[in-house]
Amino acid sequence: MIILEGAESFPKQSYTVVTIGTFDGVHVGHQEILKKIVNQAKDNNGVSVVVTFWPHPRFVLQGVEESGLKLLNTFEEKSASLAEQGIDYLIKIPFTKEFSQTTSDEFIRKILIDQLGTTHLVIGYDHHFGKDREGSFEYLQAHIDEYGFTLQEIPRQDIDDVGVSSTKIRNALSKGEVDMAKSYLGKNYAISGDVIHGEKLGRKIGYPTANVRLSEPYKMIPANGIYAVKVFLENKIAFGMLYIGTKPTLTGDSVRVIEVNIFDFNDDIYDQQIRLEFLKYIRDDMKFEDLDQLTNQITKDKEVTLDILKHYPND
Repeated sequence: MIILEGAESFPKQSYTVVTIGTFDGVHVGHQEILKKIVNQAKDNNGVSVVVTFWPHPRFVLQGVEESGLKLLNTFEEKSASLAEQGIDYLIKIPFTKEFSQTTSDEFIRKILIDQLGTTHLVIGYDHHFGKDREGSFEYLQAHIDEYGFTLQEIPRQDIDDVGVSSTKIRNALSKGEVDMAKSYLGKNYAISGDVIHGEKLGRKIGYPTANVRLSEPYKMIPANGIYAVKVFLENKIAFGMLYIGTKPTLTGDSVRVIEVNIFDFNDDIYDQQIRLEFLKYIRDDMKFEDLDQLTNQITKDKEVTLDILKHYPND
């Protein structure tokens, strides 16, 4: 898949199938839509194109923190998932406050027609675009004779039949339901970040942890608790148990931390990138009477996690 920053350099094609959307998570519902786009492009010896806006419009118009929006994918993760679906081109439109004033007609004529040479446009039943979200399937349908491309709507029934949405996935993750999220995504939910220095208390109780700082602040973090995880490092795949929480036994403050105890692993990985795939939820975050009680519980957590990991391949 070729990623282009803006559509200006898109090479003219004989047949171009285009869809527009956020595609957060690239979940199984998205995958059904993308499959149709890819197949139509192949059937007509053409190319498939996804147009997306980045940063997310709400981050630009409201602010990252102020929007309260958590995304399932970073742009890099979304790009990789779209490539897996066989999309030929990903057009990343830089979203700015200035661009937000672009009318739907300007967007259609400049980007979809002049720059992409769209032959066939596929759009979701509730998708809106352009200034004040004025563009929609109905708007396109009313002006289609002016635009010179064919138009297809993904009907609500098709989306409802799949029964998946990015919101449903976020809701599942907010409850620690990583199995449910996997069924919606078609793969394990994952987070990535840098390994940073922590307080190193884990070493003192026999459970050293890698403290993780997320690559992006807007990334959705599952509910507080203990999880069985698959760990991806630069040159190694391992397993471990992950803690997300506020350390109520030790600190009692409101700052969430992410720490992973990697099994059978002693390498120095500070400042390295780490990726964590959620396999199974173990238990809630809890406050204990003292450090000994906490250590005893962690020992039990490891036993439970190892038992769960027997069902996962070691690669």
